[in-house]
Amino acid sequence: MKLRIIEEYSRSYTTILGNQRWLRFAYIDGFAGPGEHKSKATGELIPGSPAIALKTEPQFDFFHFVDMDGRRADRLNELAEGRSNVFVYQGDCNEVLIKDVFPQCQYKDYRRALCLLDPYDLNPKWSVVQTAGEMGTIEIFLNFMIMDANMNVLWNNPEKVIESQKQRMNAFWGDDSWRAACYIPREGVLFPDLDLEDKVSNEAVVEAYRYRLHDVAGFKFVPKPIPMKNSIGRTIYYLFFASNNEIGAKIASSILSKYEKAGEANVQ
Repeated sequence: MKLRIIEEYSRSYTTILGNQRWLRFAYIDGFAGPGEHKSKATGELIPGSPAIALKTEPQFDFFHFVDMDGRRADRLNELAEGRSNVFVYQGDCNEVLIKDVFPQCQYKDYRRALCLLDPYDLNPKWSVVQTAGEMGTIEIFLNFMIMDANMNVLWNNPEKVIESQKQRMNAFWGDDSWRAACYIPREGVLFPDLDLEDKVSNEAVVEAYRYRLHDVAGFKFVPKPIPMKNSIGRTIYYLFFASNNEIGAKIASSILSKYEKAGEANVQ
């Protein structure tokens, strides 16, 4: 379903920006993968986000695909063979995007970009997200891997979480303010001086992150994200959209809402 959402929004994005002939716009994928994936439901190969982006009509002017794995990067190069406007980077997107890709999306150069940040864990680092927000030229779809957060960081007893996991959350959140956002003092306890806390709901956690996207990263428009669930109805991650463009935000919000209301936001 995520791929359908990206595909649908990409068509609207390139159609609108394509009418502004002075602009050049790129598609960026920070966790691109090999370009195609095997469906867990059917076993068939399905196009991944890079393949979908390359086939989008009207077309993007540039494509930037990033992946840590060398074999995946090789597959992406094969997928883009013969296309001079496709750039593949092997490396950590937290470094590659800020150093090599985002500088090519400057407002003064009449550049814009749509960036997909779709990791399997608590990623990307906040520095990437905040840089995109502050630039004002980059719209993002971002996957908040709430399952990873709950399994490794947001425990019922936060004091038992190991330091390395806390640091991962700090890097994703931007600082340690997640602690105050994700826990509240427990009321009605016999010994209040023990500072016992209760974890807030998933919805409250992602709402706090949504607040940060708007008020800290500087995105003017951050629609409510939708939960993406597995086959037994458990939420794996929340799909966010963030932009500085009001029209884009309205379109993305409509698309997200449509899939959520249809009950189709499932991870297959």
